[in-house]
Amino acid sequence: MELFMKLFQSDIGLLSLFTIAFVIVMAFYLVGWVKKQADKEEAEM
Repeated sequence: MELFMKLFQSDIGLLSLFTIAFVIVMAFYLVGWVKKQADKEEAEM
């Protein structure tokens, strides 16, 4: 429980949480973009 208190109350913890969330969102976006590009390229062939 102390770990979560440090994560949500300290500046570094909040920055780390934001960074982790940003990387996860970026990963979902990139997977969707790559799938869309692959489908588009496949349709052109």
